[in-house]
Amino acid sequence: MRTRISPLFLLFFLFSNALFSQDGPKEKLEAIAIIDQKIMMPMRDGIKLATDIYRPKTDEKVPIIFSKTPYNFNTFGDGKEKTRTYERAYEAVSRGFAYVVQNERGRYFSEGEWDILGVPTTDGYDAFEWMSKQDWCNGKVATYGCSSTAEWQMAVAALDHPAHAAMVPMGYGAGVGRVGEFYEQGNWFRGGVQQMLFTSWLYSVQNDEFMPKFPKGMSQDDYLRVQRFFDMAKETPKVDWAEGLKHLPVQDIIKNQNGPKGIYEKMIRTKPNDPSWYKGGLYHDNMPFGVPSFWFVSWYDVSSSPNLALYNHVRNMKDKSIADNQYLVIAPTLHCRYTRATENTIVGERSVGDARLNYDEQIYGWFDYWLKGDTKKDPKNMPRVQYYTMGSNTWQTATSWPPEDVEMTTFYLDSKEGANSRFGDGTLMQKSAGKEDTSDGFVYDPENPVPSYGGNVCCTGNAVKGGSFDQQQMEARNDILVYSTPPLTEGVEVSGFLESTLYISSDAKDTDFTIKIIDVHPDGRAYNLDETIQRVRYREGYEKEVFMEKGEVYKVEMSPMSTSNYFAKGHQIRIEVSSSNFPRFERNMNTGGDNFDEAKGVVAKNRVHHSEEFPSQIRLPIKR
Repeated sequence: MRTRISPLFLLFFLFSNALFSQDGPKEKLEAIAIIDQKIMMPMRDGIKLATDIYRPKTDEKVPIIFSKTPYNFNTFGDGKEKTRTYERAYEAVSRGFAYVVQNERGRYFSEGEWDILGVPTTDGYDAFEWMSKQDWCNGKVATYGCSSTAEWQMAVAALDHPAHAAMVPMGYGAGVGRVGEFYEQGNWFRGGVQQMLFTSWLYSVQNDEFMPKFPKGMSQDDYLRVQRFFDMAKETPKVDWAEGLKHLPVQDIIKNQNGPKGIYEKMIRTKPNDPSWYKGGLYHDNMPFGVPSFWFVSWYDVSSSPNLALYNHVRNMKDKSIADNQYLVIAPTLHCRYTRATENTIVGERSVGDARLNYDEQIYGWFDYWLKGDTKKDPKNMPRVQYYTMGSNTWQTATSWPPEDVEMTTFYLDSKEGANSRFGDGTLMQKSAGKEDTSDGFVYDPENPVPSYGGNVCCTGNAVKGGSFDQQQMEARNDILVYSTPPLTEGVEVSGFLESTLYISSDAKDTDFTIKIIDVHPDGRAYNLDETIQRVRYREGYEKEVFMEKGEVYKVEMSPMSTSNYFAKGHQIRIEVSSSNFPRFERNMNTGGDNFDEAKGVVAKNRVHHSEEFPSQIRLPIKR
């Protein structure tokens, strides 16, 4: 008796067979690579760092692409990181590079103690020394990575190891300490205010003081064996950070979640100019820099302005062999989302059009030139700066940042009846307000802060969604001052750093002031572009705290914002001014106290002044 096979079953069988017969990322990599995992690379103090090496099956010497990370890259077990490690390695090896990935000191299989500030920069130098001396290496190493795999690169570049031939840092703000007027100290602060992303990030990342560790002196064979069933990754219970970040005092937020005991409690007490910021792995503008770099920044990342300031700092160095070998890409994406741009890129809820770019081709062209000497890939043949302008939704090029053809144009804040909410009459005009001080006042209550809605952020879980969202509902609040231009009679491109000065007063000893820049569409949709904040006690610098006196008016220079946005005809340019943007930024309790240890605050009555004497303003880089 003949058995009949269903056509549907046959189709399923053939599809499944084809699917499962295909090589996975591991099998594809094994076909072209020599794989050497859990090498314990020695540092100068005897500490050994866990390192995996993937290199081409060739007798020729090859250059190295090096990624150092605090995250788990163990390739056994389930999970996306296993696949990502093999995919990154395959991409590099297939192009003729070795790919080396290493855990930072004190992370997972690496020995030693991990400290977000205290990991020695010499670990990077010692890694270059070890790698460049391997008999399969051609003596050249490039560093590559985004976020935590980028942030350590700048401080190590200051050591100028001869093998460190090139860098590709992406979303690197957590490695920027003090650069010019920015005292972000690795994204911990903005304008002297804690950025709360580190509270939620450290909850999931920091080591607990009772974390188990492997004994020193284990053999590579033992590490290879035990990595199959131990990867040292803790199971961190999920937290509703939309609620969790509301806890007071802020120094107890992680403790309140029964989170790991680690460095958070120490760091939350550290002020913007504390000496500890200058002893660890952050890059500061008094340090040298010695590496050709291809920088990647995002408009909706947590630190676009300080990142761009660092790029300019290196471009302005006296050593032209370094200054002339710096290149920049600015994408309209969230943190580390460069390659996720599509034909219709949505950032938050705003479409910014087709923002795709040939990232891999450019990055590996950079590596080919600096690591292999491929003169066909000379970076002088590519634009110095590639930046995406939202609104017109186009990639543009420039020889500098900001573009050389922009002109700073001043817009002054003014109102007649009051700028409270979008229903007020706050205006942005190119002529200053009159002699009479028509100040706008509002009440800032730490118990009822302005909630963060979209923005330039990462790593806050469900507390803040990054990107651009319609702010109309937010602008109905009376504790937000709204200032807008009339509808534009012709389109305007704003590309560069946005500078703002506020003249303020308060009945509190200390408070914060915030600004957002907004693109208002003719139908009322109001999309946020960037935002900043300033703690008033630091208005005279971060070396000292100066508190306010009731009735006095003070000048406050805000940290610059950044964007490239085309405000089309009929649109309006708008700024919002308030005193909170929570939980994007920590709340000021308004007492003049330490803030981190306070559970009770006071209500502040704050004012923004605008007149000839007190010309509150924003200065926009408008393309001519």
